[in-house]
Amino acid sequence: MVNGSNDPLVLALDQGTHASRALVFDRRGRLLSSGMREIGLVRPEPDWAEQDGEEVVASVVAAADQALAGLGADAARVRAAGLAIQRSSSLCWDRTTGRPLSPVISWQDRRTHAWLRQFEDQGENIHRKTGLFLTPHYGGSKLRWCLDHLPAVRQALADQRLCWGPLASFLAFRLLRERPHVVDPQCASRTQLWSVHTRNWDPELLELFGVPAGVLPRCVPTCHAYGTFDARGLAIPWTAVNGDATAGLFAFGWPEMDAAYVTVGTGAFILRAMERYPGYAPRQLTGIVLQDGSTTLYMLEGSVNGAGAALDWLGVELRLGDVVQRLPEWLERPGEPPLFLNGIAGLASPFWQPEFASRFVGGGEPWQQAVAVVESIAFLLQANLDEMDKLVPRPRRLRVSGGVARLDGLCHRLAALSGLPVQRREDPEGTARGIAYLAAGRPAEWDAGGQEQVFPVREEPALRERYRRWRAELAKLTGI
Repeated sequence: MVNGSNDPLVLALDQGTHASRALVFDRRGRLLSSGMREIGLVRPEPDWAEQDGEEVVASVVAAADQALAGLGADAARVRAAGLAIQRSSSLCWDRTTGRPLSPVISWQDRRTHAWLRQFEDQGENIHRKTGLFLTPHYGGSKLRWCLDHLPAVRQALADQRLCWGPLASFLAFRLLRERPHVVDPQCASRTQLWSVHTRNWDPELLELFGVPAGVLPRCVPTCHAYGTFDARGLAIPWTAVNGDATAGLFAFGWPEMDAAYVTVGTGAFILRAMERYPGYAPRQLTGIVLQDGSTTLYMLEGSVNGAGAALDWLGVELRLGDVVQRLPEWLERPGEPPLFLNGIAGLASPFWQPEFASRFVGGGEPWQQAVAVVESIAFLLQANLDEMDKLVPRPRRLRVSGGVARLDGLCHRLAALSGLPVQRREDPEGTARGIAYLAAGRPAEWDAGGQEQVFPVREEPALRERYRRWRAELAKLTGI
């Protein structure tokens, strides 16, 4: 018997850009078993990024099967499941068959940038309603593109068979016995059609984007009886859904209001949890992290599109296929790297330049350019922290998680730039741990400390000078 107990277990499904993971935790947050399946991402046109909906479904099922198999007979102790997912990816599917009618259009996809220009004069109103800056990364313009360009989608709409929603809604429809067409507040908000104030679809925005309300999922709380997940002969209640970055806020238990939470994966996000809505943030994002019927938790968020995605780009651009394995050593080498102006997948907050061309400023060997790309991630996160400091009290620490956060050199640079200690849990699966905490009902015995490594603040005047020059270069190009 796993850890000698009959206590209930929880299954966390972490569906990310490059892989689906399934992890099983006990009620103290201890990891007992895991499974993983990689998934593909294709770029058929410049600025496009797509995935196959059937492949995503199969990857989640396979990862869950592997994790549950690893428990043996103790799989019967799994009493709840939760889903954390890439937030802004979306697709269309058939209400009758569940078959995808479009690709999964990734959060990285920018195909609707030119189409969105017609709404620039309404950008502030959209931002005030949704908490989001007007960009092609969010779902509403992706749905409009499908309606305009895919005959199968238009036919399904005419036949009243069309369902649309964030990827989370599609997976709930396909994986749960009840086939619900529902959406949680965090994923709903990333459609740019959902009002953070009414907590529902906004009729004015639906009309603006030309979106028929009947194809949209029903809005439900974060913690909710979504349905029944059948896996390896088990009927597991699915009790929580949240975005990947926002689920990571709960990795340590209930979030600390005086900490900033940083998740560094394919993209990177810096979030502050707040008990009250922070109001309009002109150059950052706001929204609801969690709503469970009795409690609502809000957030202020800064986003970086080019984190792991920038390392992938680097490996291809410089033909450094093993760049991630070599970075730990390169980040410790002495020597002045160039600056990297990082617009991979678009320059997000606080600059908001979706068509920004990435470039190096200054020369250097390939290893120095690789260091510059990592430093650009730290610089973008610090730029967002600088912006947050204008709106809310300064945090006392940074809590980091995510695959790219395993780089000690990145964490040291974040501490030096911010002047704040950086705390990193040894287990990088912060997203899965967070959704497990929510799906398990926020157990009081959840281990909020765990094993953490602390990166203390240290003086790095050369690094701070590079950050100053990097900001000056971006200011010349963006005006920010």
